[in-house]
Amino acid sequence: MPAVPFLAIPCLVAILVGGAIFWTFPEALPFWRSLGIVLGWGGCGLLLASLLLMVREARLARWLGGLERMYRWHHGTGVVAYLCLLAHPLALAAGAWEESPRLAWQTLSPWSESWPVWAGWGSLLLLMAGLAATFRRGLGYRIWRGLHGLLGVAVLVGLGHLVLLGLSAPILAALILAVAFLGWRLVRVDFGSAARPYTVAAVRPVARDMVEIALTPLAEPIAAQVGQFVLVAFLRGEHFRGCGEFHPFTLSAVDPPGRLRIGVKALGDCTRHIQAIEPGVAVRVQGSFGVFLDAAVAAPQFWIAGGIGITPFLAALRGGMPAQSIRLLYLYRHDADAAFVDELQAIAAQEPGLTLRLQATGDGIPDLRQWLPEAADLVGHECYLCGPPALVAALRPLLEERGLAGRHLHFESFDFR
Repeated sequence: MPAVPFLAIPCLVAILVGGAIFWTFPEALPFWRSLGIVLGWGGCGLLLASLLLMVREARLARWLGGLERMYRWHHGTGVVAYLCLLAHPLALAAGAWEESPRLAWQTLSPWSESWPVWAGWGSLLLLMAGLAATFRRGLGYRIWRGLHGLLGVAVLVGLGHLVLLGLSAPILAALILAVAFLGWRLVRVDFGSAARPYTVAAVRPVARDMVEIALTPLAEPIAAQVGQFVLVAFLRGEHFRGCGEFHPFTLSAVDPPGRLRIGVKALGDCTRHIQAIEPGVAVRVQGSFGVFLDAAVAAPQFWIAGGIGITPFLAALRGGMPAQSIRLLYLYRHDADAAFVDELQAIAAQEPGLTLRLQATGDGIPDLRQWLPEAADLVGHECYLCGPPALVAALRPLLEERGLAGRHLHFESFDFR
């Protein structure tokens, strides 16, 4: 990854956090009170950074090194912000303890204080609820999305806490930024103003519980390349009730003029409903995102696909065989789950530079070592992984044992909860 995108997010976080602390840094105050103020404002800066990093904007994502990287930092800064803000009243109470335990309790207890303290604790409770939803994987998407939205409310309530304390000067800038980031996300992303209109041109089943959908642009198409993904919302059709939330789908082909193809596997309520979609349904598309399968890498490549993870590799092969030699290992549970097999075999028969291995793994936990080449056969290779998160997590240490680690191992989780 180039140095500028790699450093962009750390620099952005440092500016927001450092600016907040520098602007309000306490002078001539006892240690614990000063620490409490620094923790509070540092947490505010981290929350602002977390809000900005949840914005799904294609240009911003390219500048910051990719949407998947933005979301890792979004989660990390959110958790650290919560810890800072939780420690903020504890540090203030520790300073009050030096005078008396009763005063320390009054500092923490909302029942002995006024609306500013109530607002502060309310913000912390909302943060706690939002973070709990973040780490609860079993929640349905709509329930998770509603609970996760409490994080934005928590930021505004926390800023209200500071306004009630009378700290109006620095709060104005923080409030403007918070409202701007939240509004940007709501209008551009959730309400779809950044999306382009498409229509479903064709649908075909390619495996059990999996279809490939061709999308035709109705206006200027988005700029996309193989290895990327888009966010798609399927609207209501004549016999299709619609699935209006934006979900990420990896491109299985980029066809001229501006036509896209995506593979959709039934993994949840929305994607299962999409299996019955019909041509003519209106679609909104945002993107494109991602830097997977960087075409600038000239070394021999080892591709490993699991299930629906075959789509970015298929898109690359459909776009023209790369100049590098390629080993492609395609893993799936059963033959009925294997998508695009005939097309992959036809490409491999015509392209001597492509070595294809198709492997059914069954329902149990397979021994993945048996299907990986030896370390000597992977010297000088770049490895790309795409598939279920559990498969990618199981493969990484095995590939590292074979010398494919660090910058030679590429993967994206496409998990944006």
